[in-house]
Amino acid sequence: MVEHVVVIGGDAAGMSAASQARRRRGADELRITVFERGSFTSYSACGIPYWVGGLVSEASDLVARTPEQHRARGIDLHTGTEVTELDLTGRRVRSRELATGEQRWTSYDQLVLATGAAPVRPALPGFDAPGVHSVHTLPDGEALLDTLARTGPADGRRAVVVGGGYIGVEMAEAMLLRGYQVTLVHRTPEPMPSLDPDLGALVREGMVKLGIEVVPGAEAVEVLLGPSGRPRAVRSTVGEHPAELVVLGLGVRPRSDLARAAGLALGIHGGLRTDERMRVLDAEGARVDGLWAGGDCVEVRHLVSGRHEHIALGTHANKQGMVIGANLAGEALAFPGVVGTAITKVCELEIARTGLTERQATAAGLQWVTATVEASTRAGYYPDAVPMTVKLLAEQVSKRLLGVQLVGGPGAGKRIDVGAVALSAHLTVEQLLFQDLAYAPPFSPVWDPLLVAARKLAARLFG
Repeated sequence: MVEHVVVIGGDAAGMSAASQARRRRGADELRITVFERGSFTSYSACGIPYWVGGLVSEASDLVARTPEQHRARGIDLHTGTEVTELDLTGRRVRSRELATGEQRWTSYDQLVLATGAAPVRPALPGFDAPGVHSVHTLPDGEALLDTLARTGPADGRRAVVVGGGYIGVEMAEAMLLRGYQVTLVHRTPEPMPSLDPDLGALVREGMVKLGIEVVPGAEAVEVLLGPSGRPRAVRSTVGEHPAELVVLGLGVRPRSDLARAAGLALGIHGGLRTDERMRVLDAEGARVDGLWAGGDCVEVRHLVSGRHEHIALGTHANKQGMVIGANLAGEALAFPGVVGTAITKVCELEIARTGLTERQATAAGLQWVTATVEASTRAGYYPDAVPMTVKLLAEQVSKRLLGVQLVGGPGAGKRIDVGAVALSAHLTVEQLLFQDLAYAPPFSPVWDPLLVAARKLAARLFG
């Protein structure tokens, strides 16, 4: 008998699950149906700011596999189709074609929820006006580029970016590259709240040097419109900020409305909870038979804090999709969790973190010690060596590494991967200190900046 798998969501997690299952089981064993409300599949949403900024030429450059390519591989993919209801008892889903309104029920043996996340867009005056853009999907990017093309040369034009997280700082760079005068408005004391404030201050200083006006501690409350109905300013809790264009970077929330309506249990961040094989759990922690979930709609276990977090990244989504697809094909693959690694940049300034911040470590009930050092990306005498700052966080009693944060010039950011591996391996600060990292003057000082920070932190831990 042919088993039927239905997947809701055609991007990273959903199509990874479908593709992995199809590689392992042919159409004579496994029928795969995917419903995707948009028209694109398997694309890099993380690349949209660089497309908008002109660093990537075409939207097609961000697409890993088109709907036609998926269909050619034996996946019954329905784009422009929204799933509106889950019947978990009857093992069926109700879908609606957006173009025609036609609805139908589809039965399944196994169901994969990969509904992703939705951008936060407050219901505030003016936030739905033309010229106010979110940047979450390829159509969002197209709409913003259309606005840029319609308004003509950017000379003298002003853009306000609302939100100081990853998307906010990346879109500030994109608007700067497009020639706009840029203001970043955010409600936290420093941009990049995923960093500790002392590292966030370095990001602010770097952005100001680039000519970006950074307005901290300011919560946007209204987009003021001109006679044309388009933005003329953003009003925040600290004043008005002139703008012909507004970009929202206020984060995302799990798109879990379908799951909630079906009675499934959600975590404290609003995402679905799963076991290590990505099988959905109920409120008592028992597996829901025939139900899987992955990507931005789930909460994942943080390997350092032991807590469940909502961390919306394509890296996790693709791995979780791979795990689901392998398990659907009868294998036994597990997703162990994450350490919270992330990286971005603003022009030449690279920003990265992994593990816990001071605030997160305190919330997890840990006693911690930190050390911060200023170092160089290469040997100081080598051309193009630039400064970088490293901050390490460790548990006071066990001496294990808890977190790493980096801010610096080109060559700084990818060092975060050493920290990520160290955290996954539960290394102590002393063990990190004696790691055999590569050295040559074009790549690093003789003491790599992470090891300099580890040496300083070890001195504090061991007295």
